[in-house]
Amino acid sequence: MSGVLSAINSVIWSDWLVYLCLATGVYFSVRTRFLQVRHVKGMIEQLLHGEKSASGVSSFQALAMSLSGRVGTGNVAGVATAIAFGGPGALFWMWAVAFLGASTSFVESTLGQMYKTRDPLTGEYRGGPAYYFSRAFAHTKGAGFFKVYGYVFAAVTVLACGVLMPGVQTNSMATAISGAWTIPSWAVAVGSVILLALVVMGGVKRIASVAAFVVPFMAAGYIILALIVVVINAAQLPEILSLVFRSAFGMDSALGAIIGLAVMWGVKRGVYSNEAGQGTGPHAAAAAEVSHPAKQGLVQAFAVYIDTLFVCSATGFLILSTGAYRVFSGGSEDGEVLAEGGLLSASAVVGPQYVQAGFDSVFPGVGAAFIAITLVFFCLTTVIAYYYMAETNLRFLLGNSSSRMIPGLRTSLGRATTIALQVAILVAAAYGCVNTAADAWVMGDIGVGLMAWLNIVGILVLQKPAFKALKDFERQQKLGLDPVFDPRPLGITGATFWESYKPAEREKESARI
Repeated sequence: MSGVLSAINSVIWSDWLVYLCLATGVYFSVRTRFLQVRHVKGMIEQLLHGEKSASGVSSFQALAMSLSGRVGTGNVAGVATAIAFGGPGALFWMWAVAFLGASTSFVESTLGQMYKTRDPLTGEYRGGPAYYFSRAFAHTKGAGFFKVYGYVFAAVTVLACGVLMPGVQTNSMATAISGAWTIPSWAVAVGSVILLALVVMGGVKRIASVAAFVVPFMAAGYIILALIVVVINAAQLPEILSLVFRSAFGMDSALGAIIGLAVMWGVKRGVYSNEAGQGTGPHAAAAAEVSHPAKQGLVQAFAVYIDTLFVCSATGFLILSTGAYRVFSGGSEDGEVLAEGGLLSASAVVGPQYVQAGFDSVFPGVGAAFIAITLVFFCLTTVIAYYYMAETNLRFLLGNSSSRMIPGLRTSLGRATTIALQVAILVAAAYGCVNTAADAWVMGDIGVGLMAWLNIVGILVLQKPAFKALKDFERQQKLGLDPVFDPRPLGITGATFWESYKPAEREKESARI
């Protein structure tokens, strides 16, 4: 089975996907005139003053939901893996894909907000790639193809978020817990299932509430403590930055031969961490209550910065400044050791142990426990976010495929399939705890890669409405208005929610909650 999974993963994560992620980020950055730089102030303002309603969460809650999916084991074990198999230069390529990917995140998240709908079962907002693929082209000659394309994306997302990706998170968490307190993996699996079950059965509102409370504190706490370690080792920073850039461009004598791996692992783990272009961000973006889709697009672009430029950078600098790294050839621990920092023991395994060792070098006896606790929060909130995205796409599949069913049967089918999905993700989380790390990562990479291929190709086709929305947003801002979106004057079809959108009614609804 391991060989089959690895073969599938090598096809999905070929060089073509790496090039596609980078090229798309460059293209959207140019098309938006580098909005990720021009609109930083607006991103922060929207976070602080965003709306909410009984149907939609606030911009901050939507950001927290998005970050709960982005900030996970990829920010800890993922960074360690990128450095181990791609060298310190992989960190630079993680930065590059984050900066460029912020524009990609804006486009996909604006589309997610633009083509959202109201869930008939819960009254909450739902949206994502499956929705914008099927709705944007509903009145064109290619409507049938894109309707099927939406179905395919939805099915892949249910598989990826519900089955393939949760195990990566719980595997890293179980490994860290086992290393800190020698708790067996099966016990971690049982505890994870209990905690996850309490949240995933509560719906979008509970997910948003949990994420909004947990994510900011866990991310800020981790960054602060990691920076303390880096500051203590501040004398190493000039050499570290030099090593990162030399390794990134093949100018280091020991690591020059793996420049291709530096790019591949940097982009691969960067996308896994910040999820720009993967199609996950639009799900959280669609759940928000805003007066204009571009507002939430900007917020989700900022999420990429928080994830990679802040959290991943903190991890990378911690590992490198303490010497808690080892670089292997061939992208495997079986390869030759090309470089190492000298801190790790011979038995250290690529992943959370690198970060634990880095913390222990400054806070003896504390590192293992701190990273274990951190990963409990990081990983469980990520799995919760995965469930939300899987459920959203299940709703899409059920809503379209059962449109001719009688209401009672449709409701029963919706409840039954939702319960089946909840059981599936709990089983996947439990299995990840006892699975091997290699197989867990390969399964996760397959899920991320499949979603990224489908979503990036799709938004390259469906890009015009996002740029029209950005232009309209900036036009209204220049007039001193709080932008309100109406798709009809812009020639945008399929955005049915916004055609009947009434700000006055929204304000009354917001005042009641």
